[in-house]
Amino acid sequence: MLELFLKYLKNERNYADMTIDGYKGDLLAFEKYFRTQDEEITWETVDKDVIRNWMEWMMDNGNKASSICRRLSSVRTFYKFALSRNLVKTDPAYGIEGPKKQRPLPVFMKEREMDRLFDEIEWGDNYNDVRARTIILLFYSTGLRLSELVGLNDEDVNFVNNNLKVTGKRNKQRIVPFGKELRMALLDYIEKRDGEMNRNTPALFLNRKGDRIQKHQVSKIVRDALAKVSTAKKRSPHVLRHSFATAMLNNEAGLQSVQKLLGHESIQTTEIYTHTTFEQLKRVYNKAHPRA
Repeated sequence: MLELFLKYLKNERNYADMTIDGYKGDLLAFEKYFRTQDEEITWETVDKDVIRNWMEWMMDNGNKASSICRRLSSVRTFYKFALSRNLVKTDPAYGIEGPKKQRPLPVFMKEREMDRLFDEIEWGDNYNDVRARTIILLFYSTGLRLSELVGLNDEDVNFVNNNLKVTGKRNKQRIVPFGKELRMALLDYIEKRDGEMNRNTPALFLNRKGDRIQKHQVSKIVRDALAKVSTAKKRSPHVLRHSFATAMLNNEAGLQSVQKLLGHESIQTTEIYTHTTFEQLKRVYNKAHPRA
């Protein structure tokens, strides 16, 4: 499909070779991203969430808004072409907007929304529900990235010291502590898993076939769970990572401590959350002060 598009640009649109190379580079970068997320994703099965997650991943990796918008434009043009030639059934890029030049504040769940999800919403005791609740609690309790959670093996969970050995970007490892609630949830999940599943992998979280759970499956679990307590359009694992960081800072954790827990190389990446908490402070001030 990609080769047909490039021929279209050259033969029907008469684009210069340099321009075509730019489109090709952007599209190959996108293809590399979604192939690493889930080997089953193809150009034909890409959906809006894949494109949005790609954009979020680029922002997290320091890409400028202008670069992200250019790459998104390449994907838009590609899918318009593919749809016009009946190569795809729908255009997943339709309606997706690029980031503004100024990086937006992270979307996060409020603490009361998360409390409601864990304490008031009824969860079942079947394998899927026990796994889902444990996954959500692990994201919110540790701030792990999606790839880090999927990559966890049983041996990475230390129940003696209550911590996780996490392999992050560029295979850098860090130790992340967890509390009593997550400890109990993990133990309950593992007992349920081992009693019902035939394991084909050392992975901590398994799908129903006994294989390591896929990233898209985890994303769906998060979306479905957060929909129970939030009407926000953005309900991704990264929102829970943002929620963890915001909750930590709102409860007086130090910025450098949060940086280490999140695995950020630069303190500047973590500082985005200080803006979030300051925005909360301004709202409280404007609501409470008689002269505000």
